[in-house]
Amino acid sequence: MTHGTLLAVCRVHALKPDASKVGITAIDKRPVAGPVAVHELGLRGDVQADRKNHGGELKALYAYAAEDAAQWAVELGRDIPAGLFGENLRTEGLPVSGALVGERWRIGGAVTVTVTMPRIPCATFGRHMDQPQWAKRFLARGLPGAYLKVDAAGAIAAGGCIEVLYRPTHGVTVADVSGGLDLEQARALLQSENDGEITLGGNVVRAVRRALKRAKAGAPATAP
Repeated sequence: MTHGTLLAVCRVHALKPDASKVGITAIDKRPVAGPVAVHELGLRGDVQADRKNHGGELKALYAYAAEDAAQWAVELGRDIPAGLFGENLRTEGLPVSGALVGERWRIGGAVTVTVTMPRIPCATFGRHMDQPQWAKRFLARGLPGAYLKVDAAGAIAAGGCIEVLYRPTHGVTVADVSGGLDLEQARALLQSENDGEITLGGNVVRAVRRALKRAKAGAPATAP
C-alpha cells in the first residue's frame, strides 16, 4: 500500500484584493503549526472568497505534491513554498497528480478523504502567480494536484502519514482528467460509477461529457 507524508497544513493567511467579481481572494495560504481540525468543508479557520467556484464538499481540501512543486521551482527559477499554489496540504512521497479519481486516503490516522477531481487553474491563480499565460501553462504541465472530499473528520498536522486505502479499477488519474479524457477513459469512469466504486462530480463529469460528445462528433480529445 502506498504511503506518503504530510509536509505542511496550510490555510488562509490574509485575504488579498483581486480583480474578480468577488473582489478578494483567499488563495494566500500559509503553513500553520500544530494540529488543525478538519470538517466536511475543509480546515477549521480556512475560507474561500469565491464560494461559487471554490470550496464545498467536493473541494474541501486541495493537495499538492512537493515533487510536483519541485518541477515548477526549476521551471520558474524560484522556490515554491507550501501554500503558494493555494493548497491546503503539501505532501511528499505520494503521486498526487497521479491519484485516481475516487481514490481514498487516510491522513494522520483519523481523517479519511476521497480524491474527487483535478484543479483547473483560474484567472485568480494567474494573477496570484504573476506569470505570463499562467493558467494555460499550469494546465499544459499536467501537474494539477487533487481536490479532496472529507469522509471522516478529525485533526491533522504536519509530519502525519498519508496512507492510500483504496484505488478503484478504472485507472483514470486526475492528471488524465485535466488533460482531456478519451472515450475509453470516459467509459471506464462511467462503468466504475455504475459498479459503485466511485461517485463522479464537478469537472470530472464535465470532462466525461466532453469526451462522449467528441467521440460522437468524431473529434480528437482536447483539454478542458
